[in-house]
Amino acid sequence: MAVSAVGTVVSGALSGAGGEMGRRTSERLYDLLSRGRADGDGTGNSAYPASGSGRPRLPVTEPEQTAAARRLLELARSSPEFAREVTEWVREAGWLSPRAVPAVAHGASRPQMLPPTTAAFTDRAEVLAWITGLLDREECESREERSPGAPTIAVLTGPGGIGKTAAAVHCAAELRERFPDGVLYADLCGASAATALAPSDVLARFLERLGVPPAMVTGGEARQRDLYRDCTAERRLIVVLDNAHDDAQAGPLLPASPTCLVLVTSRYRLPRLVAEHGARPYALGPLSTEDAVTLIRRVAGRDRPCAPDAVVRAVAEGTGGIPLAVCTTGAGLAVRHQLTWERVAQQLSDRSRGQDQGGTAVRDDTPDGTADPVRLVQDAAYAELSPDCAAFYRAVAVWPWPTVTVRCAAHAAGVEEDEARALLERLARAHLLEEVGEERYRFHDLTRAHARGLAEAEDGHGRMAAAVRRVAVAQLRFAAGADFRVMPLRWRLGPAYQGLALSEHREPQDGKRALAELRAERENLAAAVRAAAHHGFDDLVWQLCEALWGLHLLLGFHAQWIDTHLLGVEAARRSAEEFGDPRAVGRMCTQLAFGYLGSGQVAQAEDALERARAADRDCGHHRGEATAVEALGLLRLKQWDFAAAQRCFEEAQRILGRIGPDADGRQDVPRATALLEHHIGRARTRQRDFPAAMARLNDALAQFRRLPGGGDAYNAGRVYMSLGDAHLEAGDAEQARVCLDAAVETMTEAGAGLQLADAVEARARCHRRSGRPAQEAEDLRTAAACHERNEDPVALARVRARLAELEA
Repeated sequence: MAVSAVGTVVSGALSGAGGEMGRRTSERLYDLLSRGRADGDGTGNSAYPASGSGRPRLPVTEPEQTAAARRLLELARSSPEFAREVTEWVREAGWLSPRAVPAVAHGASRPQMLPPTTAAFTDRAEVLAWITGLLDREECESREERSPGAPTIAVLTGPGGIGKTAAAVHCAAELRERFPDGVLYADLCGASAATALAPSDVLARFLERLGVPPAMVTGGEARQRDLYRDCTAERRLIVVLDNAHDDAQAGPLLPASPTCLVLVTSRYRLPRLVAEHGARPYALGPLSTEDAVTLIRRVAGRDRPCAPDAVVRAVAEGTGGIPLAVCTTGAGLAVRHQLTWERVAQQLSDRSRGQDQGGTAVRDDTPDGTADPVRLVQDAAYAELSPDCAAFYRAVAVWPWPTVTVRCAAHAAGVEEDEARALLERLARAHLLEEVGEERYRFHDLTRAHARGLAEAEDGHGRMAAAVRRVAVAQLRFAAGADFRVMPLRWRLGPAYQGLALSEHREPQDGKRALAELRAERENLAAAVRAAAHHGFDDLVWQLCEALWGLHLLLGFHAQWIDTHLLGVEAARRSAEEFGDPRAVGRMCTQLAFGYLGSGQVAQAEDALERARAADRDCGHHRGEATAVEALGLLRLKQWDFAAAQRCFEEAQRILGRIGPDADGRQDVPRATALLEHHIGRARTRQRDFPAAMARLNDALAQFRRLPGGGDAYNAGRVYMSLGDAHLEAGDAEQARVCLDAAVETMTEAGAGLQLADAVEARARCHRRSGRPAQEAEDLRTAAACHERNEDPVALARVRARLAELEA
């Protein structure tokens, strides 16, 4: 347990997982090991890693973590006081561990992520029977016969448009009652390697729906996978992994529970899932002619005039029994009443022979030389579109946007949003788009490829690039506005922020709403970065990354963060060489470093920060250089190198002092200086230089109060919390309580719910140190109410556990 606790705390210290509790638990480990050396046997024998000064350093490697855990156990045996403190620390660290989550999440969250089933679903009864048979056989097997922790895995394979998704969703819906703990669903976008989602992004989404607070979700995929497996252990879940590209994408998303069912769909064979995880493959084929007739009549609707069975059968046969083609054809008949069954049959027949209505060759054969029925149907459907709708269809397909929103479509096509809304609905009714949410649509990738091919032929790459740029500009305008509402006080680069201002009547929850808006559009924003990079719009690439800063800093999604900001660094560098903003290079490198830190890649983070520092120094951007040096100091804090951290913060203050009265970044200097003063106070506290620490912290508090606009109440509250920590470490619990009283009051006024909960918990620890159980219990009940309002089940369970101890 001690080794596991050390590993969890160290990982969280570097990545930021666990938030304030993670930071505090890391610093408590440092204090225990420091006191252990001071109270040791005097032999100088070091059983745990130490710096040159004799102070412990963060144990990063497994041997170092084992040695640190062994030292904790030695300390626990040395005295009852140490034993109590070590036991308490291990228990507190346990709440940061993935193993603390399943029981909480099990009772708190039963995700229902399954998309709606289609009312036009036909046949595939044999698929449901096959999956049901798998489950029944698995349940009949004895535990000795089954692999421990192995879920039942069914893999549906087949070509695009064959109905894999519809079959998987239908089967999951039918089997839902057998799996009371919920359904997880993800479209892995695996039609190609370029569009396939990273497992880390999917894991982050699944963990959120399983009730894990974002602060506990680390950026590293390996730890996310461990957390996911712990959260799904002993649960009865269905996990639908739709459109997987390969085994490497699907493997990390498998739950570790024999009571789970996993449905995977893919165009490709997944041999490792079969060989290593016992997956059972099932190849879907086309519908029979009879079933295709049934489906096309159902989609076309009862209002469609009857046609001779032979004609309907000819239409069905023209679709090749491919459900996508059947549904597209039926939808065309449903929405265009002047379109007759006979005309559709003739169109498909003509196109199968390689001619359109004017005799032009249109044949697009499959590898075996036969006409592709999906392409035939798409061509026929496209021919029935009005010119404006056809142009719109081509424009929205210029890039594989994860979803097509009204804003995205309007700017891609260069039309007003009301017109875009109407055209999207027309394409959805014709089954050329699928509505997947409120005013949010998605192409089947075969349909998008069809539309893009038409765009290349009819519009050309120049008009396609112009459409991409319009979408990227619109996304930048949206993201910058939302980011400004999320973090209005941070300094930022780029013309997208010019003229932005907060409403005089801004509601307290506006920042939270803006963050939710960014989160909902996250994947489209990342796609906009990639699209702009592909087309060489470097000015938009780095500005989009800048506008994503608040989203990533507060919510993570580190795989996407690193992916987009690597593009941002290169775009900023090229832009600077072509008379762009040279300050953007350092900015992108600094933001990339935070992404690396969140995913536990410390060496890459340090390298990125050094590059940021050099780039900003070379272009004379003092504000950016100070930020890079400050970030290096924060990294040193995480690494327990508090003296080096202090030197970084003091250097950053000196750099800020070089900013002249009218120079770039001058307006932000007072707040930046106050933040650095706070950091220095924290570093001094960890070095146990309490008089200097308190002087620095009180100075920071005064600076935050003097800031324009009535001061910065949120950061003033954080300083009060740091003062409470410093007084408590110095042995003055009463003065610590006074500071924490002020922290609670300030955070209440600022409306900072998460920080208020942390401040109240800190004051409860102060009461515990002073032997005031009644006051501690009162604060814990207040903290529990805060965590309940903030929907943090893990923190809520932790506080309730402590309350139960007090009341026992």
